[in-house]
Amino acid sequence: MKTNLHQNILEATRLTRAGRINEATSMLQGLLGGQTSSASSPGHAPEADTVRLPPRTERAKKSGGGSDQSDPLHAASLGSMKDTLGRWMKQMKSGQGMPDLGGLSSLDGLTGRSPASPSDIAPDKGQYLSKSFSNQAGTRGFKLYVPSGYQGQALPLVVMLHGCTQSPDDFAAGTRMNMLAEEQDCFVIYPEQATSANHSKCWNWFNAADQNRDQGEPSLIAGITRQVMGEYSIDPQRVYVAGLSAGGAAAAIMGATYPDLYAAIGVHSGLACGAARDLPSALTAMRQGGSAVAPMCQFSHGQGKTVIPTIVFHGDSDKTVHPRNGDQVLAASVDAFDKDLLIMTEQGSAPGGHAYSRTTHADSNGTIIFEQWAVHGAGHAWSGGSPSGSYTDPRGPDATREMLRFFLATRKT
Repeated sequence: MKTNLHQNILEATRLTRAGRINEATSMLQGLLGGQTSSASSPGHAPEADTVRLPPRTERAKKSGGGSDQSDPLHAASLGSMKDTLGRWMKQMKSGQGMPDLGGLSSLDGLTGRSPASPSDIAPDKGQYLSKSFSNQAGTRGFKLYVPSGYQGQALPLVVMLHGCTQSPDDFAAGTRMNMLAEEQDCFVIYPEQATSANHSKCWNWFNAADQNRDQGEPSLIAGITRQVMGEYSIDPQRVYVAGLSAGGAAAAIMGATYPDLYAAIGVHSGLACGAARDLPSALTAMRQGGSAVAPMCQFSHGQGKTVIPTIVFHGDSDKTVHPRNGDQVLAASVDAFDKDLLIMTEQGSAPGGHAYSRTTHADSNGTIIFEQWAVHGAGHAWSGGSPSGSYTDPRGPDATREMLRFFLATRKT
């Protein structure tokens, strides 16, 4: 078995050096996840040149103070990937176990819990519905929360994009967004990534094919948003999108590609649009920050740049997605604003929890356009979330309440 593994790694290296990255990635998925890429399911359009993150694998056991975070993912280019594969092989031979190559599927947080109860997911007062949407890019299911206060009046809408390995129910329970939406009279959508598109249910933020308007996953998420806007009375000036990790990166893409649809974006522990264009650059971005923002990610629609109000949350002890990525998300948004901004930073702490630094960027009228929360000592988990859901840090501050506050103060002009 070791011989076959060694031969397969050498073959993956050869394919990588030859520039055949899709084939190499498919082979690595088989090696590291015990399976190969699955074919598209019936009714799901195949995606050309799609690179998918391998499925989540068992974390390496800690030994002598070491851990699986010792950097098996530092592939800065195709040329350096051979050395990375060599390190993976040495790690496996040394008995440390398989390296954690799930990328954004390896979120820090609580796992192994029982599924959340219905009362953890949504209030009994409102409706929590299962729906689906299809277009040329495929089909995605989604959950929709309709607040009890809805009587046909135009209400705000928040689209929530889950992280890897999560489900809409899990994400709803962890963020408690439905509970706050009931208080504030908001609709909430939870699109669900399909395992046929990514084995770990990650949104494919690192695929060039899934970073463009009216193509791939952005077209599906936008289509879901528009479908709900057509079925219910939604205020078109108050439609927002937020997400965690891979979902946060997808939210950044949605803001860049559909600034005419979304009034603001929220990115928690995610990456900027264009931070990566394939698997090697994705792994690099996660470890040290992304590359320069790609031209199609300049928040443009029609003529000129469009300003997308943005709120960012990121733990400064995040070992899965480097905190520098949060800075880059904000920088990409601020870059589109060509007027002077008043920047202020305040220090605080959640009751009995994490300290934080909150930086606001306000225009000449005092309106906050951009906001960034650095949560000190926090890892890769939803800040202030409920332990009923996975990958949450209940020690706060409350990212859900702060994002919703930021969103509801923002209207699309």
